[in-house]
Amino acid sequence: MRISFAPNRPTGSQSLVIPIAPGTIGGAALNVLPSATQEVARRAALGHRFDGETGAVVELFGEADGIRRVLLVGIGAKADYERAGAAIVARLLTSGEVSAVIDLSSVGAAADSAAAALAFGAMLRSWRHDTYRTKLDAKQRPSLADIVLVGTSPKAEAAWEARKAVAEGVMFARELVAEPSNILYPESFVERCLALKDIGIAIDILDGAAMSALGMGALMGVAQGSAREPRMLVMRWDGTGGTAEPIAFVGKGVTFDTGGISLKPPGGMEDMKWDMGGAAAVAGTMKALALRNAKAHVIGVCGLVENMPDGKAQRPGDIVTSMSGQTIEVINTDAEGRLVLCDALTWVQRSWKPKTIIDLATLTGAMIVALGHEYGGLFSNDDELATQLTAAGAETGDKVWRMPLADSFDKLIDSPIADMKNVGPRDGGSITAAQFIKRFIEDGVRWAHLDIAGMVWASKPGATWDKGATGYGVRLLDRFIADNFEA
Repeated sequence: MRISFAPNRPTGSQSLVIPIAPGTIGGAALNVLPSATQEVARRAALGHRFDGETGAVVELFGEADGIRRVLLVGIGAKADYERAGAAIVARLLTSGEVSAVIDLSSVGAAADSAAAALAFGAMLRSWRHDTYRTKLDAKQRPSLADIVLVGTSPKAEAAWEARKAVAEGVMFARELVAEPSNILYPESFVERCLALKDIGIAIDILDGAAMSALGMGALMGVAQGSAREPRMLVMRWDGTGGTAEPIAFVGKGVTFDTGGISLKPPGGMEDMKWDMGGAAAVAGTMKALALRNAKAHVIGVCGLVENMPDGKAQRPGDIVTSMSGQTIEVINTDAEGRLVLCDALTWVQRSWKPKTIIDLATLTGAMIVALGHEYGGLFSNDDELATQLTAAGAETGDKVWRMPLADSFDKLIDSPIADMKNVGPRDGGSITAAQFIKRFIEDGVRWAHLDIAGMVWASKPGATWDKGATGYGVRLLDRFIADNFEA
């Protein structure tokens, strides 16, 4: 979808969108309409009990001075132009409308920032994954191709460029999450990301032989049951010219998770194509940072495996040795994500020595039980880091909720025959998973673990996404970098 900016409305027949704040439907906001249409719009708003509520839409049809369709869209008391932009696209994307003009001439000095936010919400909501749909009815196909935001200055385009970079990162993460696992597996995940070299991201790849040589017995144990070769994808963006220490993002990339020998129930197993949502968030964040030329030094690491129940697969009761040298009794092969993460975390700490690490993983169903699909779970060994991530989540809508860590939970994963076991009791399952990962964080490293199991896939549309992949995590990490490392 093309988005453009202009000082004045174009000529010719058009659909016109007018943002409305609460309590202004009787004011000057409708003055951009022909006088006769203004009264019709007011009556329509009254009939729909519309008063500029966030994301609410009133639609009128007619023909006056070239305007054939009018949409009144609410921005709410907090002037949420992002959700307004998303609401516009949700209404018009498959409406048969090809272009829409959004008139911001009544907004005043805030028009440029409002335009950038509207465009951001519109682009995010326009994303769809129709790659494999060959028989879409004409009424189901996207028709909206152009949005023109008028009443703006050249500053609007500059504000939009940074937002557009983040939107493209979110959409890249969605693309990775949405792909089926016969198309997206460790090697093809890497291939998709190789294009990031073109925007300045340095990429290194470790194959199975290299990881075995490094002693990554935990990660390789998960991979051994699959015909698909594992990979570790390492992405590096340095917008500081070598003057800053790196921050590390580490993502769980299980491109399909059957549970292994501890096989999952068949109902809903198809959803496990998105068990690489943490890795997708890392890749999408790296794209966003590079596109907006972020003044930060970031290492993105994705541990990529497929967890399958082959005759060579890891068995419950096996003991593996991680890259850190710590041994793990594998009680449940479906608790595989933490085995992937622990070796990836050890590798990045030894290779780059970051002082701050954030890992992201669709790790536990227990996290969904605790927080539903409203928050990602946040675990951290550092209060300041937890506060920074919570603030970034509140600002972007990628919300997180801090969960506890404690020695009493840590003891629950002690093993009688190894250094630890990969699961504790059923109670507190998300916490014991985080305690497991914490054992691989070196002294002096600020660390946060984000359990995003309930957030990367949506069964119904949200404010800025249709049902399916959400791209959760990209906006959170991008804002975290912008607020704390680029000031």
